[in-house]
Amino acid sequence: MSFESKDKDTARKKGLAASAVTAGSVALIATGAAPILGLIALVPAAYLVKDWFMFRAKRGMRF
Repeated sequence: MSFESKDKDTARKKGLAASAVTAGSVALIATGAAPILGLIALVPAAYLVKDWFMFRAKRGMRF
């Protein structure tokens, strides 16, 4: 496995994790089931999105 394909695979996994956490927290806020918990869950979601973005930016990957 080359470094490029490994980086793409890692970026894909990081992106999926970030989008899943973000979607879950938005769903909690939108449904009104637990809006406070949804707002709290946005903090780790923001961290994961930043981590994914910086991973791609450092390796020169396009968005």
